[in-house]
Amino acid sequence: MSDTARVLIAGGGVGGLALAQALRHGGLDVAVYEQDSTPTTRNQGYRIHIDGCGNAALRACLSTETHHLVRRTSGANDDVLGSYTHQLREVMAQHFPGVTDEMITCVDRNAFRRALLTGLDDAVQFGRTLASYRLTESGRVRVEFAEGGADEGDLLIGTDGVSSAVRRQLLPHASVKDLGIRCVYGRMTLTEATEALLPEVIRHGFNWVADETGCGAGFAPVRFRSRPDGASDYLMVTLLATPERLGVPDDELFTHSSKRLSEIAAKAVGDWHPQLRELFAHADPETFFPIKMRAGERVEPWRSGPVTLLGDAIHTMPPFGGVGANTALQDSATLARELLSAARGEKSLIDAVAEYERIMLPRGFDTVDSSLQLAAQMFGETSYRGGQTATLSQ
Repeated sequence: MSDTARVLIAGGGVGGLALAQALRHGGLDVAVYEQDSTPTTRNQGYRIHIDGCGNAALRACLSTETHHLVRRTSGANDDVLGSYTHQLREVMAQHFPGVTDEMITCVDRNAFRRALLTGLDDAVQFGRTLASYRLTESGRVRVEFAEGGADEGDLLIGTDGVSSAVRRQLLPHASVKDLGIRCVYGRMTLTEATEALLPEVIRHGFNWVADETGCGAGFAPVRFRSRPDGASDYLMVTLLATPERLGVPDDELFTHSSKRLSEIAAKAVGDWHPQLRELFAHADPETFFPIKMRAGERVEPWRSGPVTLLGDAIHTMPPFGGVGANTALQDSATLARELLSAARGEKSLIDAVAEYERIMLPRGFDTVDSSLQLAAQMFGETSYRGGQTATLSQ
């Protein structure tokens, strides 16, 4: 593989942009195609937890300047993890050791994406949906877009998430399991008035609250080190439950307005501690949206070639444990290292992809399994219905 090879990335989320940063910084020709119409049109969560592995991957992928920007616009460090009953009785609370001020422990998804786009204006196209790809006679990859047009490259990387078009074509047998849990995300802007509403135990880190009926909520503040333009500090509020517990079937839940979703969430916690009810009551109604909790099912290694996958596109990660973004960042760092090695003539492109997949596949699916094991411990049922869950990041 030469240093003039062209790399196509389908998907401009965390993993795709971190990879693009690393490859561009290494001198490769990169094109990123993202179906979102703008950098901010995505309902996928608010606060992302960044762990030690994620920090290491960011340092590996980003230039010093971009890494500094990510850190400056990240949330203030907070190393608290707590669990409480719906009446705010403590179940568990702990502080994680070894967190330094130089580390990044949480980011706002939109601010993170904006920072990762730094220097990539000419490489990223929004509003471009990959429809299909094919291998040409010369061994290159030609991609076709739903909006019309095409492009060619030496390598195609699918970082296009749980509904990956690249995965559907490369691995049509790969499946993603619905865990039967629905998450309703929202957030409450933090002002002097709303800060006063926060129970002391909710003021820092990530805190999980659950009742005995199979309903749980996660609360986590984001207080920016340096606020990006237009951003405000906020409290992420999330509600997790089965459709039965919510009393709303999917065909209604996923068509409701944000305001109606906020009302559903508030009603679900109607018998909780008054301070917790206040958080849902004062959350910004227009910020609520629902998602399904899903997990990728393990696939066997395939024959490596000029098409590969990264992050949720291959090992769709449930949010239990807050490891999804961190695993995608690890994938990006590993793949970037291998591709830059190939660009230096140390190995072929296909050998680089094969080595990446050899590391990525077991690491990714082992992490999925760990996340599901944590969910099973908290839920008490292998079907993941009617129980509790743990740290939620996305």
